Amino acid sequence: MNVLPLSRRALMKAMLVGSAAPLVMHSRALASSCDDHVVRLGGIVAPDTMNPFATWSSYWPLVFTYDYLVCVDAQRHSDRKGFAKEWSVADDGLTWTFNIWPGMKWSDGQPATARDAVFNYNYLRGSIGKPDELNIGYNNTSGLEFVESITALDDETLQIVTKVPTRWPIDNYIHIVPEHIWKNVSYADARSTFHNDPPLVGTGPMIVSEFQQGQFARFTPNEYFRAGRPATAGMIFHFFNTADPIAQALKSGGLDYGMNLTAAQWADLSKEPNITVGQQRIEQRDYLAFNTLAGKGAGSTKALQDSAFRDAIGYAINQKAIVDRAMRGLADPGVGLVPPVVTDYYSDLSDIRRHFDLAEAGRRLDAAGYRDANGDGVREDKEGNSFQLELITGTFSSMLEIPIAALQLIAGWLGQVGIPVSVTRLDAGALGARTAAPEKGGGGWDLLVASNWPSPNPGLLGMGGSARNYSYWKNDKFEKLLSEIDVTVDLKKSRELVDQAVRLIYTEAPYIMLSYPLALDARRKDCFEGWGAQDITSMWSYFPFDRLKPV
Repeated sequence: MNVLPLSRRALMKAMLVGSAAPLVMHSRALASSCDDHVVRLGGIVAPDTMNPFATWSSYWPLVFTYDYLVCVDAQRHSDRKGFAKEWSVADDGLTWTFNIWPGMKWSDGQPATARDAVFNYNYLRGSIGKPDELNIGYNNTSGLEFVESITALDDETLQIVTKVPTRWPIDNYIHIVPEHIWKNVSYADARSTFHNDPPLVGTGPMIVSEFQQGQFARFTPNEYFRAGRPATAGMIFHFFNTADPIAQALKSGGLDYGMNLTAAQWADLSKEPNITVGQQRIEQRDYLAFNTLAGKGAGSTKALQDSAFRDAIGYAINQKAIVDRAMRGLADPGVGLVPPVVTDYYSDLSDIRRHFDLAEAGRRLDAAGYRDANGDGVREDKEGNSFQLELITGTFSSMLEIPIAALQLIAGWLGQVGIPVSVTRLDAGALGARTAAPEKGGGGWDLLVASNWPSPNPGLLGMGGSARNYSYWKNDKFEKLLSEIDVTVDLKKSRELVDQAVRLIYTEAPYIMLSYPLALDARRKDCFEGWGAQDITSMWSYFPFDRLKPV
């Protein structure tokens, strides 16, 4: 996921014009027969390379081929381990021991050992501070500053010793790649030119055998998968820009499984006799972001830099209406950075929470100096310029699509308080370019409605940090809290620090949380079985595609 699943600090960061991905009908990939035993799935994803050191956009499909050392699913479910079978931490909170699966092999038949994992981490460590530091993709140097040493005690035992107590050894999202493939790749190439062309070599159940950017990835079963060769003949993952073609292909039988569905599509598919629908709470957050930049890349008005202006806008957003009317009730109303599914850290902020009140929003805008001086129904900023804000939106790779109705509601509410908004919908690539750091050509917009999907640990505060901050907001106190959280293992203390950080960013309002959507998916019943009953599909691993069987 662009998601998404990032390392803890790396995370720390009304006419609609849109486009829909084609159904790639020139390929036999969307054939509707069960006879070939090939699983076909689709989602709103935009992978750009098979090189995990050079991208944030290719969680799908890389997660099927490369294992994490541990990661989220391995901690939640006993039957979904990663590269490590077991792990433990010493009483000092510094020394972590990982037992690698005995006799595990890479998909090319070579041994996969603790030494491969050591290579991955030390390969990254060796790049720190160099001009070509590996800090731009899923496999990145973030968190390695806390590491004292990483060694292989033998082929099946990995030891990580940290400088301070930290959960980074089990919460990092580094894809374990084979040393014998990557050992001669320079840092410069790993950052850019090395495409890691298929067929890939991994320890996951499905190996990427073909990749067509913007269209699909084709997979073959891993003959050496530790749990045994998967029972299907392979898999094809289709990439889409919107959910409409996913729903259509599920109905026609062109897809066996589809994710990123909208509430309307999900409700419609639930009536189909050959389709089973599912839902689950996830970590995704839909948000309204303000461009808080003051220099290069700034928005059209300095008001965006004013927390009083942003706070007032917060009173003009009705999260419950977004959930009820745009999401058909299949979401939780947005509050702070922590979604309800992260029960260890969630707070409804009841003592400081804003309430929807357009009159109150107007009063606060007046008090902050943003009035309609000429009575034309449009407010002016402190420089005397009438507001006309540009809101950009779109769906980042692997995120759930935000309904158009939600954007129409937001534009309507802001118009009612005297702030007209134009809405521009972009595809994932264009949205990524517009929201990039200003030194990389991003910025120049006013408002952003989008989503991100963090890990279920304090790294979910990253939207306010310096690494990937979509509002460009900076706050030294917030950064200090993040630094303290990074080196805190005690849950009670961690909760206190997270709560302070959540309250700080809520009151400063660089973001207004809109909703926490449910993951809505659907699968056909006619071709495959073995989907399981919980977390279909897991958003943190390849489950259940390692255990599907033809009907």
